[in-house]
Amino acid sequence: MSKYDAIYAIVREIPYGQVATYGQVADLANLPGHARLVGYALFRVAPDADIPWHRVINAKGEVSESPVRYGSDHLQRSLLEAEGVQFNAKGRVNLSRYRWQKPYDHETPDS
Repeated sequence: MSKYDAIYAIVREIPYGQVATYGQVADLANLPGHARLVGYALFRVAPDADIPWHRVINAKGEVSESPVRYGSDHLQRSLLEAEGVQFNAKGRVNLSRYRWQKPYDHETPDS
């Protein structure tokens, strides 16, 4: 599995109405310290793809704006708001409320 495939697999797990940060996705994809790589991977995703790219935001709780996204910054916020994610007056999401916490996957020892 490529690094991008690992990133996309994690992003597909983020539930409706929740968000994750670039760094969080990197950590969960076993790519700690590679938040920027997550951004590059998501930049390659078409807006109508089956990967919910819009659910990944920066560690400040903001949509990371970029002039090379040709207006999709506004689309990202609109998609999140349509899922019930609220932004404050500074354009930030309350991460303690909306951040996805991936359930801990653990194996139980055989008895």
